Amino acid sequence: MSEVKGIISGNESRFRAALEHFQTEAAKLRTGRAHPSLVEDVMVEYYGSRTPIKQIASVTVPESRMLVIQPWDQSSLQAVADAIRSSDLGLNPADDGHIIRLSLPPLTEDRRKELVRTLNARMEDARVSVRNIREEIWKEILSLEKEGLIGEDEKFSGKDELQKEVDKWNAELESVRKRKEEEILTV
Repeated sequence: MSEVKGIISGNESRFRAALEHFQTEAAKLRTGRAHPSLVEDVMVEYYGSRTPIKQIASVTVPESRMLVIQPWDQSSLQAVADAIRSSDLGLNPADDGHIIRLSLPPLTEDRRKELVRTLNARMEDARVSVRNIREEIWKEILSLEKEGLIGEDEKFSGKDELQKEVDKWNAELESVRKRKEEEILTV
């Protein structure tokens, strides 16, 4: 059984990575307030390569519904504005030649529902990741049995342990999803 527990605990970092990725994706969804994570990962064409905004500019929140983006290289200002315009954020950047201002309009009920649908789709992607990790671990357990390193009883108790671990991570994902959904739906 210790081999099986070792395999499960050895993959904990992969489960955690799936959770952290979902948390990052959820943070990008816009609620009623401005937050730098909304635009930090928008890719900008910068000197021939695609670069996230957070690597070429500072993003600040001077007001609850406004973001200010100040590129460190003024020549990239237009590229940043174009990248935001072409992203799926639905924001119209206003630049004065030095900085870019993004005013966030209040969320409509339809937009809130659309954001919840997007959140749920990203949640499903995270669940698929967890399921894929589970399947890989299960294959490892089956190969241990095939090699004669564990018996059939250990295989099935390992399957139960694995399912408990998967349930724990799915509960974590659901907790993050619920918090974000409340945040989105709060007017």
